[in-house]
Amino acid sequence: MSYAKDMPDLSHGGHGDEADAAAVNALRSAVMRLSRRLKHQRVDESLSPTEMSVLGTLARSGSATPGELARKEHMQPPSMTRIVALLEAKGLVRLEPHPDDRRQKVVSQTEQAEAMLDESRRKRNAWLATLAEGLDDEEWAKLRAAAPVLEKLAHL
Repeated sequence: MSYAKDMPDLSHGGHGDEADAAAVNALRSAVMRLSRRLKHQRVDESLSPTEMSVLGTLARSGSATPGELARKEHMQPPSMTRIVALLEAKGLVRLEPHPDDRRQKVVSQTEQAEAMLDESRRKRNAWLATLAEGLDDEEWAKLRAAAPVLEKLAHL
């Protein structure tokens, strides 16, 4: 069985074919390779990719309970509780009482986490900008046009 045969029909008005399947395969492969390379452009090597992801979620979404974070990160609540404890011990998050439910805590990032994430973004953006310098004008225009589409896919 081939991957292309197992894929859902990608047709939009009957135009799905093997070329679409090949494009999806190439996109997946390229996104995964680029993602792996980006993960190596970290400021703090002591944090796991999962810990960085949790901090990024807090930066984007704001404070949340561990349960809300677990849902957003697609993980089990006990795993999130352990990650939050590790981040708290590193001074990157703080736990505060929930305003409406005394049984719960609210997790928020610290100023230290915000500064670290800002520096990490700067480093990764600089790395990507250096890669982009190797593109010609037409390739760069295509990449700029693709960015909103990739962002949409990331949030579906």
